[in-house]
Amino acid sequence: MTQDKRPGVLFDVDGTLLDTNYLQVLAWWQAFRDTGHEDVSMAACHRSIGIASEELVTHLLGDGADDVEEVSDAKTRRYEPLRELVTPFPRVDDLLAACREQGLAVVLATSGKESDLEWMVPAIGGEDVVDGTTCSADVEAAKPAPDLLQTAVEAHGLDASRTVVVGDTVWDVRAARDAGLPCVGVTCGGISRAELLEAGADEVYDDPADLLAHLDDSLIGKAARG
Repeated sequence: MTQDKRPGVLFDVDGTLLDTNYLQVLAWWQAFRDTGHEDVSMAACHRSIGIASEELVTHLLGDGADDVEEVSDAKTRRYEPLRELVTPFPRVDDLLAACREQGLAVVLATSGKESDLEWMVPAIGGEDVVDGTTCSADVEAAKPAPDLLQTAVEAHGLDASRTVVVGDTVWDVRAARDAGLPCVGVTCGGISRAELLEAGADEVYDDPADLLAHLDDSLIGKAARG
């Protein structure tokens, strides 16, 4: 007998659960300058957060860029000392626990590297409520491709008809849309409500605390009730 599939929530991490986006922007901006790309602005970096590292570089420099790995490695070096500044958004742990209490599987789906999860999960405070993780190492193409989300659903035995994506960037929303999953957006990563809705988000909240306050009426609460 096969086990029944569970309803679930696929949470992005950077900018959604952890207040990291502007630290990421700084590290990327420094990395581009370190590698001779002084024309790449902080604004351009911010608009690209949410795309996996190598794809982010080609997104900003073009497919013909020949130093993709060099820029990506420089960003890793620049970001390392900034990690001590990372904090979760208020009530993240309560949000994850509330989802779990409603019978939902809690899965982290990040375009980050597998090594990032080693510090991200403790930073979130979700060791006891996170059912699983999926990262860029698990797929050939990370966000904005839908592969990461589709793989997360399959790998963790989720019911796609009752699984919701939560993210903070247009790339999260586009990935969810292309994966055929509803998406809840949050603006705490610095992308506006209007932009997230225009990209296809079904609902938008300010941050995890705001989503928690409206959880029962949200798509997540509806998924839990079936």
